[in-house]
Amino acid sequence: MPMIQTRRRFLTTLSLAGAACVLRAARPLAAEQPPETITVRLAKNAGICIAPQYVAEELLRAEGFIDIRYVDITEAHVRRADAAGSEALSDMIAHGEVDFGRTFAPGFVLGMNAGAPVMVLSGLHLGCFEIFGKNEIRTLGDLKGGTVGVDIYKLSQNRALLAIMIGLVGLDPVKDIRWVSDPSLQPKDLFMEGKIDAFLASPPELQEVRAKNIGHVIVSSINDRPWSQYYCCMLATSTEFARKYPVATKRALRAILKAADLCASDPRRAAQLMVDGGYAARYDYTLQALSEIRYDVWRDFDPEDSLRFYALRLHEAGLIKATPEKLIAEHTDWRFLNELKRELKA
Repeated sequence: MPMIQTRRRFLTTLSLAGAACVLRAARPLAAEQPPETITVRLAKNAGICIAPQYVAEELLRAEGFIDIRYVDITEAHVRRADAAGSEALSDMIAHGEVDFGRTFAPGFVLGMNAGAPVMVLSGLHLGCFEIFGKNEIRTLGDLKGGTVGVDIYKLSQNRALLAIMIGLVGLDPVKDIRWVSDPSLQPKDLFMEGKIDAFLASPPELQEVRAKNIGHVIVSSINDRPWSQYYCCMLATSTEFARKYPVATKRALRAILKAADLCASDPRRAAQLMVDGGYAARYDYTLQALSEIRYDVWRDFDPEDSLRFYALRLHEAGLIKATPEKLIAEHTDWRFLNELKRELKA
């Protein structure tokens, strides 16, 4: 039987691992000032792929943050869905309700296009979504005339991502697809009840549908190009936070990227911490997700390439007006990431 890791034991191990990292990076850390603010607020939702933000809690404390808050953004997705064409997390970051958050890259592009003052700092991972379809649906092209479920909590970003994917196989996302959203039922539930033909799934609902052996995967962002070549999720802060608190921005990003390394190198411990902290309900689903999602790519993949890819697709689909070049120039700052890539080479 595997040993169940207690929160105290895990944090002790994490502290020792963190100490080793601190020793390796002692010189750059010694030259840094303490964070300009001791408070940091991170977005929270039911998704498992957000794991590095939870696993980073003790690492954030080691960086000098004392008041660490997790802000539940689930209901905000409903209240602010498609407000002014933006995306809920971008809107919350813009209004100073959340300091750091991650979402699908198309979500941030929609926010940028709507004028939200968000600053993308880094890619986080790839491979956190799959498209499930009925058994008779073999490819995305087979969805012509079919029904696709969209999560009411993530309406703008999920529909935008699906529209890009459907458009790339020659279908018109407006004319060829009937979009279905239900405030009382998730797309997963509609799919399992046979009321829709396909939907976009991410952990933990992805694991639940797999476990029940309902339908099959049409597209996997882990294995299928072009999706496996780009970040699915990215991390952002507000333009004002990055300008006003540059040291805190770098320190927070370092903690989150170290946590991503831990998710990649020891998913069992990270999954146990998620469950112990109340951030995930099932250890088995969480472990499966963390073992599959590519948290090990932040040193190698170029986040600007991913933003450009999604912005181009959204621009071609007529979903944004701003050019990718304009959005990247005004809403990205890779200085912190590039410094940390040099600092955290191992």
